[in-house]
Amino acid sequence: MKNTTKPAKKQAIVLPKLTPVKQALQNHLIFSCFKTDRASTPRDWYHTAAYTVRDHVVERWVRTAASYNDQDPKRVYYLSLEFLIGRMLTNAALNLGIKDELSDGLEALGRNMESAAEMENDAALGNGGLGRLAACFLDSMATMDIPATGYGIRYEYGMFKQAIEHGQQVENPDNWLRYGNVWEFQRPEAAYDVKFYGHVVPVTDEHGVKHHHWCNPQHVVAMAYDVPVPGYGTDTVNNLRLWSAKATKDFDLRQFNDGNYEQSVEERTDSETISKVLYPNDASASGRELRLKQQYFFVSASIQDILRRFITTRDVKAEKDWADLPNKIAIQLNDTHPAIGVAEMMHQLVDIHGLAWNFAWSLVVKIFAYTNHTLMPEALETWSVELFGTLLPRHLEIIYEINQQFITMVNHHFPGDTELIQRVSIIDETHGRRVRMAHLAVVGSHTVNGVAALHSELLKTTLFADFNKIYPNKFTNVTNGITPRRWLNQANPQLASLITRAIGDGFQKDLTQLAKLTPLANDKDFRKAFRAVKHDNKLRLARKIESLIDVKLNPNSLFDVQIKRIHEYKRQLLNVLHVITLYNRIRHGAKDITPRTVIFGGKAAPGYWMAKLIIRLINDVAAIVNDDPVVGDKLKVVFYPNYEVSAAEILFPGSDLSEQISTAGTEASGTGNMKMALNGALTIGTLDGANVEIKEEVGDDNIFIFGLTTPQVAETKASGYNPRDYYHQNAALKEVLDMIGSGFFSLEEPSRYQAIVDNLLNNDNYLLLADYADYIACQDEVAKVYKDQEEWSRRAILNVARMAKFSSDRTIGEYANNIWQVQSLK
Repeated sequence: MKNTTKPAKKQAIVLPKLTPVKQALQNHLIFSCFKTDRASTPRDWYHTAAYTVRDHVVERWVRTAASYNDQDPKRVYYLSLEFLIGRMLTNAALNLGIKDELSDGLEALGRNMESAAEMENDAALGNGGLGRLAACFLDSMATMDIPATGYGIRYEYGMFKQAIEHGQQVENPDNWLRYGNVWEFQRPEAAYDVKFYGHVVPVTDEHGVKHHHWCNPQHVVAMAYDVPVPGYGTDTVNNLRLWSAKATKDFDLRQFNDGNYEQSVEERTDSETISKVLYPNDASASGRELRLKQQYFFVSASIQDILRRFITTRDVKAEKDWADLPNKIAIQLNDTHPAIGVAEMMHQLVDIHGLAWNFAWSLVVKIFAYTNHTLMPEALETWSVELFGTLLPRHLEIIYEINQQFITMVNHHFPGDTELIQRVSIIDETHGRRVRMAHLAVVGSHTVNGVAALHSELLKTTLFADFNKIYPNKFTNVTNGITPRRWLNQANPQLASLITRAIGDGFQKDLTQLAKLTPLANDKDFRKAFRAVKHDNKLRLARKIESLIDVKLNPNSLFDVQIKRIHEYKRQLLNVLHVITLYNRIRHGAKDITPRTVIFGGKAAPGYWMAKLIIRLINDVAAIVNDDPVVGDKLKVVFYPNYEVSAAEILFPGSDLSEQISTAGTEASGTGNMKMALNGALTIGTLDGANVEIKEEVGDDNIFIFGLTTPQVAETKASGYNPRDYYHQNAALKEVLDMIGSGFFSLEEPSRYQAIVDNLLNNDNYLLLADYADYIACQDEVAKVYKDQEEWSRRAILNVARMAKFSSDRTIGEYANNIWQVQSLK
């Protein structure tokens, strides 16, 4: 008999109607903050505004989730140890198109939007370009209506809050969650068991199939917290899911009653340490173990969550049902930190869900893709086999099996090439037996991409040359990008408004429209308006710096800015050598000096002694230069403390010159170079990372390029580079280094910087002395051009007009089409 029962119709989601913004503000002040207007504080008004905007976000978020559930599209899962999302209030209001209404509502109630927004803490979920890139990508995926979820860790304290005391970096806890987080939603129902330690017992069942049981492990619970990611000009709101570590056992009452108070909470404390801080110092064995714990913790929870979503949306009973997995799941590994995901997916599919090894592996390599962010071998993570086997015994077995099958394949295609096998093996047998996580990511992914054209080419010819020989079609390039919503619309509203008046507002979702500005670079009135915007942004930055470090800046001077992670290869030290060179010229009576303010900012890793010494040198040089009456306003040097996203939103618009001066062949891409150019700064840089492509886009005349190229760097090193030759041949350079080494900038401790000088004269791994003369000459050209403000602003406008390629929308479009094979739902 034919079944005539009609399938039940899916019920449309009915949401309460949102109240007008002004009324919502009044309601949230009372019902969410439990305050009256008279008793309210600035923080209450921030929370009031945030709850009001959140209502609008949540309405769209619910509808987006329902749409994904109904349509069951292929989804992107972006795994990253960092998501530097910054502040949410203004960004969410702008993306949803209600910022003006919110501002007007607060104004009507006698409050100020800017004051409310200033009360929000930056989310301490990242450190540098890697995390900010991930945040830009989430914005673009939502804006482009791509079904996606970000996965990371909900760090309680982030990396650290940087203070400068007596010129030195001091690391303080960044307790960004002290006042709670309006934007997160705890999901107790999304909690997963993550295991560590124990041992593996092989068991053969009645069918002769061997199984592996992970016995006596320690357990930690991963609890989900969801943060909405609203797209711009769309109803799509995607999800960022962050994991917080919770103990399986809160409290040992017996220990407590026996008077052992510390022991009674010891297990809970140890478990929850996993999600306390970003990048624990790995100088100690316990620090290295904690880092590996963090990586496995968030990857395991994320993959369990991804598979749960797949299983609960379909009837999965047989192998053929699992065959659909790569059609529904695309996982992107953002650098090597989540590379353990390859082994974890095998663990889940084989050990938990009972799939055959070969079938499971065929799924894994269709699911994963890997983004590499570094060319330096020492930056590619490796873990000792001993630590790995102790902490994750089953996963070490899995990696051994993956490696065995891989090297068998390599030997088949390249018989007898034992050196090749030794170089590409996932297990490094030559340096104390270590697991090479980048090799695991390459072997377990269908696509590996670099993040700039030069970087991707160097991956294929240097770092991963052997893998490119084995997998000739696996490597590709996807040049990084930045979201114009955060880095123009929000960070630089005056420039965004000027551009909108000139060409309309379509550039917010289609950056190619900025090309319409090109003829306006020759329009005198537009150049004048452009300079007025830049001057206002410089005044804003100058006021901020004066409030932070009590140094008054000349806004008419050239604002020369280098803000990024402090690292030797990024060559903040080369910038310092230029500063001292300028200082010496002024001291020696030079008259034709273009007034310049040199601004540094960035954090050094807590265990990176040389980087921290460079920060101290910057501040010591600043103290001497800024207090010298001969110098006056001709030269100022400042170090902006605790560089973070909200600081970048002031620094980028206020910059005239963007310092991108890494040694050629060391920077993967860079995104600060893109943000500054989009905000009307000219770049001084080497042909490194994305600088190469920026030069191609803006034109040779609109960028300042200096220094050795990547092939020249290699040739210089191969020919026996001797930095002392440059020291003896260049009187200005010799004077600068002698001043640093003799204690000119550290009279109370003359030998404080001898290590820096010795390193430059004896090693100079990043070729600062080789590039010094060309850098100084290029900076002299910068100073010359800056004197002609009409010409400077013409070039700056052309930089803005030619930034289309560096939109993260273009980047995500390439990932979606060429790597993930996912479609927009609109």
